Amino acid sequence: MKRILVTGSNGQLGSEIKALSSKYTDFQFLYTDINELNLTDQNAINTFFEKEDLHFCINCAAYTAVDKAEDEPELAMLINAASVVYLAKACSKKEIPFIHISTDYVFDGKNHKPYSEFDAANPNSEYGKTKLAGEKAVFGFADTALIIRTSWLYSSYGNNFVKTMLRLGHERKELSVVFDQVGTPTYAGDLAKAILDILSSDKIKQGVSIYHYSNEGVISWYDFAQAIFRESGIKCQVKAIESKDFPVKASRPFYSVLNKSKIKKDFQVEVPYWLDSLKLVLKQLEN
Repeated sequence: MKRILVTGSNGQLGSEIKALSSKYTDFQFLYTDINELNLTDQNAINTFFEKEDLHFCINCAAYTAVDKAEDEPELAMLINAASVVYLAKACSKKEIPFIHISTDYVFDGKNHKPYSEFDAANPNSEYGKTKLAGEKAVFGFADTALIIRTSWLYSSYGNNFVKTMLRLGHERKELSVVFDQVGTPTYAGDLAKAILDILSSDKIKQGVSIYHYSNEGVISWYDFAQAIFRESGIKCQVKAIESKDFPVKASRPFYSVLNKSKIKKDFQVEVPYWLDSLKLVLKQLEN
């Protein structure tokens, strides 16, 4: 039986992997978070990898507080880049594939067509810079690895846009949401399934490859909020505003649509439509 280490296992993606794990009977899962394994401690990682018999590592751990990263760039870099160096080195030493999760924030959002894996990265926030540094760490220190970039992640677990909208929709009669940032929501459960299906396929090749994964379709945050309220029956008016009218510390990409052709071609991954997945999550939260 193959053993999979899942770091950051209490986050959205890690929690969805836990929820799916019983369907993957060929795998044994080992879940860690900061309390079980401090990823900023290289010695702790090395000791852990020496002790455990592992076949894969999925790194779901990340510093994701986008605005806070503008004030804490060193901490964000430690978690999003330095810890990735340690994990990549440990995986290489044990000759196990390393799956690392990255983000659409490595792009500046100035494209007018979906970003492919071959488009140049150009982050315009501290968070994006630290995630790009993490990608470079994988290329620099991993022998066999997949970097999977995703966007607008949400789930019935953790904190995310969907749950925030549901809470505010019950509290207020009107909300303002930006309409000039366009991308695709990604249900973390769909991403979790894609990753586990890839690990089951035995198609991971030596070397480091980047892949993009989000749900299908294209919408703005305004459209996303409207869909959340419509599907959940919440009577809250949504006002469309420009990003300049909703000032935040970190710059957001205006266009974050990811081209998923490569992951579909190489691994025959099925990608659900964003609205179908949203309905699924809303039902989960209802129950």
